[in-house]
Amino acid sequence: MKTRSAPSTPDSAPPAKTLADGEWVERFPGLSRLNAEIKAQLIGRSRIITVAEGEMVFGPGNSPENMLFLLSGTVRVQQVSDTGHEIVLYRINAGESCVLTTACLLAYDDYSAEGIAETDIEAAAVPRDVFDDLVAQSKPFRDFVFAAFSKRITDLFLIIDEVAFQRLDVRLADKLVTLSDDTGHLAATHQKLSVELGTAREVISRQLQEFQRRGWIEQSRGKIRLLDRVQLEALARQHG
Repeated sequence: MKTRSAPSTPDSAPPAKTLADGEWVERFPGLSRLNAEIKAQLIGRSRIITVAEGEMVFGPGNSPENMLFLLSGTVRVQQVSDTGHEIVLYRINAGESCVLTTACLLAYDDYSAEGIAETDIEAAAVPRDVFDDLVAQSKPFRDFVFAAFSKRITDLFLIIDEVAFQRLDVRLADKLVTLSDDTGHLAATHQKLSVELGTAREVISRQLQEFQRRGWIEQSRGKIRLLDRVQLEALARQHG
């Protein structure tokens, strides 16, 4: 199993920045509609944290002490088995919160997956006791939390459906099209794609070789170029 640096929790994160009059709350539509009293509680008892690209934000066995609201950057949430097999569950983008953190806070449970900063990130950290109080006291805050929770759970069921029932060639074509830039290039190793799709690296390698044999892609070390985007998109349309 791969080893990673210890989670950069709010308690061990760089010194908190000064909140600019609570402007971060306005980046979340569900929070911006809170009444002034609840907003003041959120703003007054939260802080801004930063985590560097590649660092672990949270990991298995750790208990969340804060609800994190992502202000900038991207966090990749993935499950890692005892044998080191990985699968990407979802990504958290700016303006979103983490459903796994929500679930762990509500259940007073430890994390069962890890969150990795794919870029430098900035987030507002709301302590557990504030989260508990607001869930109990504020219906708009509670609605915001459970609406985000519900949407992400639906996304996770779609991932389960894809892994269990969708053809790998279709899923891989869809992933190549999604991850590539406007020129048809993407920086991705076979290992990274295997994590994205929840399968073995060797399986990805065989399928990429087949795409290359058909003249759809060209591979080089750590890079892939789409040669026939039309064919890949046609295959990807069978996705879902």
